[in-house]
Amino acid sequence: MNLEELIKNGSKQLKKSKTKTSLLDAEIILSDLMGVTREFLITNNNMNISDNIKKKFNHAINRRINNEPVAYITGKRDFWTETFAVNRATLIPRPETELLIYKIIKFFRNKSINILDIGTGSGCILLSILKELKFSRGTGIDISNLAIKVAINNSRRFNLSNRSKFKVFDINKFKFGKYDLIVSNPPYIPSKEIKKLSKDIRDYEPDIALNGGKDGLDLIKKVIYKSSKLLKNNGLFAIEIGTNQYLRVLAIMNKCGFRVAGKEFDYNDNVRCIISTKA
Repeated sequence: MNLEELIKNGSKQLKKSKTKTSLLDAEIILSDLMGVTREFLITNNNMNISDNIKKKFNHAINRRINNEPVAYITGKRDFWTETFAVNRATLIPRPETELLIYKIIKFFRNKSINILDIGTGSGCILLSILKELKFSRGTGIDISNLAIKVAINNSRRFNLSNRSKFKVFDINKFKFGKYDLIVSNPPYIPSKEIKKLSKDIRDYEPDIALNGGKDGLDLIKKVIYKSSKLLKNNGLFAIEIGTNQYLRVLAIMNKCGFRVAGKEFDYNDNVRCIISTKA
């Protein structure tokens, strides 16, 4: 069996299981197994494939048929300018989270700042910012020990261990340092909405990183309150929120002394990120 036939077979199986991105998923999985680019697959479609690769590919396709996200199958996801290691202890980085980073980098370019990332997961937000802000340093905290291990691994891969620290902490108990920038992508999905999520999210991504409590605001409130204590005067606080949460989150932020400096909309025109300053 050659490369083109293998991809077609995998894509056909995925299509039968109603996977919307069947061809793309098959190509990503095979290119990862072979250690080549997707472009290589296209230009070498007559290449014969070893039995070992076929076996691994078919196993991975079966995992995808069962709705496991491609990022967990390959163990990685592209975000910002790097490819981050991920696993089921961490959320899969999404393009909309990059919206946070654009504004932050523009605001602090060429400055030396101290950053706190609350609920760091894979470390993708903090490490992406540090990649751009060469004179800065940061700390990422998360309640999950397994997630922190992934973040530490990513910091080593990108040679950022000297400017980043990752620690297991409950946000309620964290009280160290003062920061020029605090960022967070907290759990913000209301508990009753979790069951409505697509199977690849609901059945595989960590509930602790998704579930924001009854109204989706439990962790958001804690992050805002804690940030008001840890942020320096005139510091910047950037947080990602859920759909239709903007006005409620704004009210909480105003009570804690924050003033909105900017907001970013996602691709469905919902306010996804709020950037604010401490009054």
